[in-house]
Amino acid sequence: MLLELRNVSKVFGGVRALQSVSFDVAPGEVLCLAGENGCGKSTLLSIIAGLDAPTSGTVDTFGRRVALMFQEPALFPWLTAAANVDLALRARAVPRDVRRERVARLLTTVGLAEFAGKRPHQLSGGMRQRVALARALAQDADVLLMDEPFGALDALTRDLLHEELEHIVESQGLTVVFVTHNVREAVRLADRVILLGTRPGRVVEEFQVRASRPRQINTADVAELAAHITGRLHEEGSGNRGR
Repeated sequence: MLLELRNVSKVFGGVRALQSVSFDVAPGEVLCLAGENGCGKSTLLSIIAGLDAPTSGTVDTFGRRVALMFQEPALFPWLTAAANVDLALRARAVPRDVRRERVARLLTTVGLAEFAGKRPHQLSGGMRQRVALARALAQDADVLLMDEPFGALDALTRDLLHEELEHIVESQGLTVVFVTHNVREAVRLADRVILLGTRPGRVVEEFQVRASRPRQINTADVAELAAHITGRLHEEGSGNRGR
């Protein structure tokens, strides 16, 4: 295993946000955490990233490096795309000549080689997210945590970034934990989907995604499993509202 959670719970001000969440992530796996807003998905990622601590339970990354990509690109507006990516390398004390080549390669990987000198305000929303992805990859992490990074993008841009992410995962053997409330996006990307319930956040059910790759978000096998998971999500939501 590359990542292991055991009975992770989190309490904020007397409110239990997460309760006894347990799962493993295997090397090279893309795991999607899906659920309604407020089910603790982002809290769980923060705990895995070490930005927050569980109230109880354990998280073990077995010494692997973890990088977190946020919902918003969070780029420094006064820096170019290349300089924003370079920051992650400077933080790791990578030598300057190595950084220059590495930044160029990362921007090529995300399809932005010709935009290296542009500042964030000169880039589209999808381009800014590509820069944020390149910056996350610059950390050479073993596990990439992604917190709804494509949620604010239009459908076409999101589909293109799905393809980009799938290619990067396959070519680099990256392990990904991806948070989304979009069930079709989860099935499109994942090897496995974990559905989280609310009040408190907990594992309701796990779904293996056996549709062959490459996938499209509107193909029949993706749509069928997404509809099944959505139905299960509605059942869970109705049960919570009835409490």
